[in-house]
Amino acid sequence: MVKHIILWTLKEMSASEKKSVKAGIKEGLEGFKGKIPGLVDIKVNSSGRLVSSTADLMLDSTFESEEALKGYSKHPEHVAVADSKVRPFTASRACLDFEI
Repeated sequence: MVKHIILWTLKEMSASEKKSVKAGIKEGLEGFKGKIPGLVDIKVNSSGRLVSSTADLMLDSTFESEEALKGYSKHPEHVAVADSKVRPFTASRACLDFEI
């Protein structure tokens, strides 16, 4: 099993825009459950952020294997969501992948 953790900081925008962008990212990514081979679990934490945080959102996903993670990164549904709901609004991204 492989964990795939992403932290995003969003670009500057109004609070209402940020709320909408976070909701879109959460809906888009969590919608992959049962659709992408090898994806075991996927959750986006977009609320409850404390002021000590340096990121706006966190993706916490689990894959059956490193190969499944590679397949996810190229999957057409993932690419579509990343290109339309994530990348246009992201100022920075940090990734940590590890075996569990």
